[in-house]
Amino acid sequence: MGTLNNRKVAILTEEGFEQVELTSPKQALEAAGATVHIISPQSGTIKAWDKDNWGIEVNVDKLLADVSPDDYDALVLPGGVLNPDKLRQNKDAVAFVSAFLDEGKPLAAICHGPQMLIETGLIKGRKVTSYPSLQTDLQNAGAEWVDEEVVTDNGLVTSRTPADLDAFNRKTIEEIGEGVHETNS
Repeated sequence: MGTLNNRKVAILTEEGFEQVELTSPKQALEAAGATVHIISPQSGTIKAWDKDNWGIEVNVDKLLADVSPDDYDALVLPGGVLNPDKLRQNKDAVAFVSAFLDEGKPLAAICHGPQMLIETGLIKGRKVTSYPSLQTDLQNAGAEWVDEEVVTDNGLVTSRTPADLDAFNRKTIEEIGEGVHETNS
């Protein structure tokens, strides 16, 4: 495909990410030509959650403390219940995500990943979807929550569950290919 040659994408994650929500987008982005780095506050390896038990371990490419949002063209936030709950308590992770929203860079979040969007305080008026249990939290943060397999709002791509990964991956690649979007700030 090669549509994303010369594009660098960060996947920000912690222990307990939903395995397929990291591996599937990473494979799709790399197949499209992107350079993809797994970024975490943790060094070494981090462990996935695979449906109902611990899954694979993946290598962390870069420590969050050692990277800048300026190093990347786009950001992907996988879900899993544990992962975003840990990340949203990390001020550096919240600042990293906020920078992508501030600058209008493509950002894709699936399942429980949109919890990080709430922490930024930057989703008021944005149309999103997520795992259904986050609906009220996202609405309370001012977002317009809808129940659709993939939702795009000015470079922000969101999906509900692993069942939506094909649509999520396609739309994420499309948005990264389009580049930076105008922000309302």
